[in-house]
Amino acid sequence: MKKHIINFLSGFEKGNAGEAFPLDYCLPVYHCVSDESLPHLKNIIPYKNTRQFEQDLDCLSRHFQWVDWHEFKAFTTGNFRPEKRIALLTFDDGLREFYDIIMPILERKGIYAINFINPKFIDNKALMFRCKASLLAEQLKGSKKPDPEIFSLLPSNGNAVQQILKIGYLQQDLLDRLAGILKVDFSRFLQQQQPYMTFDQLKNAARRGFGISSHSWDHPLYHELSLEQQLESTARTFRFLKQHDFLYESFAFPFTDFGVRKEFFNRLFDNEEVFCSFGCAGVKLDSIGRNFQRIPMENGDTAESVLKKEIAYFRLKKILNKNKIVRI
Repeated sequence: MKKHIINFLSGFEKGNAGEAFPLDYCLPVYHCVSDESLPHLKNIIPYKNTRQFEQDLDCLSRHFQWVDWHEFKAFTTGNFRPEKRIALLTFDDGLREFYDIIMPILERKGIYAINFINPKFIDNKALMFRCKASLLAEQLKGSKKPDPEIFSLLPSNGNAVQQILKIGYLQQDLLDRLAGILKVDFSRFLQQQQPYMTFDQLKNAARRGFGISSHSWDHPLYHELSLEQQLESTARTFRFLKQHDFLYESFAFPFTDFGVRKEFFNRLFDNEEVFCSFGCAGVKLDSIGRNFQRIPMENGDTAESVLKKEIAYFRLKKILNKNKIVRI
């Protein structure tokens, strides 16, 4: 129902999306860009190909002024006056395609970006649990006669692929058990596919002017963790980034900041070196003034369509007085 309402309302957004945009800043977020079928991502992220990505960038460039990290900080503190609304381009997860495919495109177009990374996965030492689920789902879809033991490990007799894709961070040991049955070797996949950037690639990206910042240690869903677990995952990542001269002033929540309580932010910003944090709830305000919401761009729509839908939804939520996330 929500999707249909947003689609309907966005049809009335006929003007310039940049001029109609309700905030002074736009924060698009992507994970990957590739022209290939990537089994560890295809079941969890509808990533764009290079043509679609460049079209998105061209659209956003018409509507917004791209800024780098220092300009974004200066803007939010009132020390930078852009010619029009700004946009800060962000990526999550430190995937190898950022280095191989995305960076050359951005350098050609003169656009800065930050990639929020999980240190546990650097140098392909481990694979994020959602990527494991995607690999297992892909393997199961190709199995003519799957082992019945698979179904005994899953919670119900429904669609096994969908059940595997729903396995969460706290149950990820189950993914390793399923991998043994489905004969999926995660270590071998990491070695052959190299899905993440190496440490040397991350350092090179930083030298070339891109931001490398914090996305937690190993990509948990934060509202499933205790406050102390949330803080430890965040602090551990900050220590790593600071030790290696990466950008340790910002933090982007893995998945979502939904359900994260005010106390976490109070403790986070006790660290005076942390400038801000980022959620992923689209065009919304936040009762935590230093927590900025980003716009997910990988949903099958063009950038122009995403902007119009976000604008329309913001207008509706404003009427209902629900366009601001309130933390308790």
